[in-house]
Amino acid sequence: MNLNTPPTDWIARTLNAVWHPCTQMKQHELFPPVCITRGKGPWLYSDQNEAYLDCISSWWTNLFGHANERINQAIIDQLNKIEHVMLAGLTHPNVVELSEELSQLTQGHLGHAFYASDGASAVEIALKMSHHFWRIQGRADKNEFICLANGYHGETLGALSVTDVPLFKQAYAPLIQGVHVAQTPDFRKAPPGVGAQEWAQMAAQHLEHLLELNHSKVAAVILEPLVQCAGQMGMYGPIYLQLVRQLCDRFEVHLICDEIAVGCGRTGTFFASEAAGIWPDFLTLSKGISAGYLPLSLSLTTHNIYEAFYADTMAEGFLHSHSYTGNPLACAAALASLRIFKTDEVLIKNEQKSLDLKAAFSWVDNDDRLIHFRQQGMILAFDLNASTFASHPKFASQLFKQALKHQLLLRPIGQTVYVMPPYILDTEQIHWMGARIKSALVATLDEHLNP
Repeated sequence: MNLNTPPTDWIARTLNAVWHPCTQMKQHELFPPVCITRGKGPWLYSDQNEAYLDCISSWWTNLFGHANERINQAIIDQLNKIEHVMLAGLTHPNVVELSEELSQLTQGHLGHAFYASDGASAVEIALKMSHHFWRIQGRADKNEFICLANGYHGETLGALSVTDVPLFKQAYAPLIQGVHVAQTPDFRKAPPGVGAQEWAQMAAQHLEHLLELNHSKVAAVILEPLVQCAGQMGMYGPIYLQLVRQLCDRFEVHLICDEIAVGCGRTGTFFASEAAGIWPDFLTLSKGISAGYLPLSLSLTTHNIYEAFYADTMAEGFLHSHSYTGNPLACAAALASLRIFKTDEVLIKNEQKSLDLKAAFSWVDNDDRLIHFRQQGMILAFDLNASTFASHPKFASQLFKQALKHQLLLRPIGQTVYVMPPYILDTEQIHWMGARIKSALVATLDEHLNP
């Protein structure tokens, strides 16, 4: 990219040639996309050298900052060896080492990794593998799935079938498989007088009822542990995961934990499932596993499931593939990221950072325009109070624009404001972020949303 090119030229060219994701392109006629040309640490820089603090880790992917020297070097070293090689009939050291390290992180419970390139594909793998397993067992009728209300698992057709966010699903409903939808344990949905733990238990009872009626046809339950991210950062406690694991065991149904957004330390433990002391039958990872550098995803599973496909005929194998499965460069980035977790004691340090994060947003509780302050580790969120401000369809876009004026990259979800920053922020930067978000939010509410 020639940084001397006039910014309007880049804007015109992107609008003519690039179809952006989750975007109504017509809106860019009034508010053009920001052209980012470089990044360093938690900062993104535009072609006009304007700086923005990446409060959402570039769609929840970037763990250790942009242009991280250690990850950069790992990719450069690998680039001088081999950039890509097919994983069918061949293997390479990086994918072996990464698979072994991930198995160790699950304490051996999930000892086999199947790779893809993006989160939705990892979910597709888990769904297909679960059904195929039951078919191998002579139980082909187990081809249905249970997902949670307000859950999100991706936008390919299989992943979309187990997603319950209407914005993504409604347009493609005729194309996707019907599923059973269980009550969400998100504590915000609890009726007055019902506490978070009681609501989680009620949600588990609803799931139990679904399984009692349908378990003979259900292959798996899929959920996002602790945080339903695209579902406006709905949060719940570990008790629900424990109850679901018990129900899946009782009714002989697989448990798929989609940790694409919440894994890699986001909620406090490396895997969110660990907080409940349980292990699923499938665990999907993407986003942070390569620290936001290169497309990489995977589905971890048990030896019991792997062994079911271990046979003499190709027809009994797991028939799924991606061209860039287990790409060596992406695996190098992931291995470098895991080394940073170890050498820098990231999970231990994040315990203090999560406290700093909470303190930096203490002002939320003092503003009656805001409700449902909540936090899981390095994910923090709150909502616009609908009793003070009616649902406002332009709130998210207006706050996004106002945040840019305050040197922040935010991407609110509906009426929900959240942060999911890189782990490299220090205490001063965390408090600066909190203060700037307050200013941007107040400006948005005062300028645009006053009754």
